[in-house]
Amino acid sequence: MNAEIIAIGSELLTPFRQDTNSLYLTEKLNDLGVEVVFKTIVGDSRTNLTQAATLAVSRADIVIFMGGLGPTEDDLTRESVADALGLELRRDPEIVAALERRFAERGWKMAANNNKQGDVIAGATVLPNANGTAPGQWISGKFEGKEKIVILLPGPPHELKALFDEQCMSRLQAKLPPQFIASRVLRIALMGESQCDARVAPIYKRYADVDTTILAAAGEIQLHLKTRAGSLAQAQERVDALVQEIEDELDDFVVSDNGDSLEQIVSYYLQMRNVTLAVAESCTGGLLAERLTSVSGSSRYFLGGAVVYSNELKTAFADVPAELIQQHGAVSREVAAALAEGIRKRCGASLGAGVTGVAGPTGGSPEKPVGLVFHALASGSGTEVIERKFPGDRKRIRWFASTQALDMIRRKLM
Repeated sequence: MNAEIIAIGSELLTPFRQDTNSLYLTEKLNDLGVEVVFKTIVGDSRTNLTQAATLAVSRADIVIFMGGLGPTEDDLTRESVADALGLELRRDPEIVAALERRFAERGWKMAANNNKQGDVIAGATVLPNANGTAPGQWISGKFEGKEKIVILLPGPPHELKALFDEQCMSRLQAKLPPQFIASRVLRIALMGESQCDARVAPIYKRYADVDTTILAAAGEIQLHLKTRAGSLAQAQERVDALVQEIEDELDDFVVSDNGDSLEQIVSYYLQMRNVTLAVAESCTGGLLAERLTSVSGSSRYFLGGAVVYSNELKTAFADVPAELIQQHGAVSREVAAALAEGIRKRCGASLGAGVTGVAGPTGGSPEKPVGLVFHALASGSGTEVIERKFPGDRKRIRWFASTQALDMIRRKLM
């Protein structure tokens, strides 16, 4: 079975508020073997909401509405869903009485507009809301000849989550056929999206029952794989088989096959190998150190380092000879190597990483254009230097550069 989630509220169509409830519901539905195939955001318009509800009920087995159950004029979910389903809306005196008692217990007089929270769609089961004044509603039946489930939930997250867990999960489990979803996430470092897809598409196309989604970010590709089956073991076996074929094809470009980030994988390797690390950063401005220390427990392997933006500090903090900078320039293979070697010795680390480049948008030249970055990794056995030319703006180039440095460490320790 599939589902559609509709978030209601004009504030969600502005830059200032974001729908997070649907992420929670998607996880819960996936646990039940239900795939969310549509998510919709609708403003506080009865016409638009009725149209969205009508479309959702026509194409999804389960439709969940979030928000619009309050007492104000712009709370229109009950009315709009009733319109879409062709059902009457009736005021339940027991709900109104319970609301009055709730207000009285707090020493308040209930405003007349709260009465609308007692409006119930004909045939709906009322879902008590222990954390707020807006009860939810559950409607199950045939619409347009097909069995549908329609759920109305309050918008505040602490109300929605508790109500869904306590009132809806068991009802859905009783209604749904046994079906399970298994998923895996592969992270691939420093491979272009088209290059990656050209290599893996012939593989995943043979797995028609597994949904494959490719997401591209600066320096990383994510492959999200998901399938459904009658048992979790069957679903997992199918996804795992596809993962194995993709890993065989991409080899060491695959950073992780369980969603772990590049930072986490580097952390695992450093700890497994009992290796310590120090960094000297110029163009990344501390971003490499920030990513390394974003992992809990990083003090076990990350000793520290320096942000050496000026030439003087490259010499003072990382022991880069001033004449080397003068001869080759701060952005050069030679200076990157000296940064890595110097910070390794100054900190007494097993490995030293150095990064220097032109992040832009200014500072480039024909010989050293914006996006040119040199990465170095020094160890007891020598120093490796990689030259890259990254596309994009300053933020993107810096992220690419930190990713390349992390990947050098990963490959060194594999």
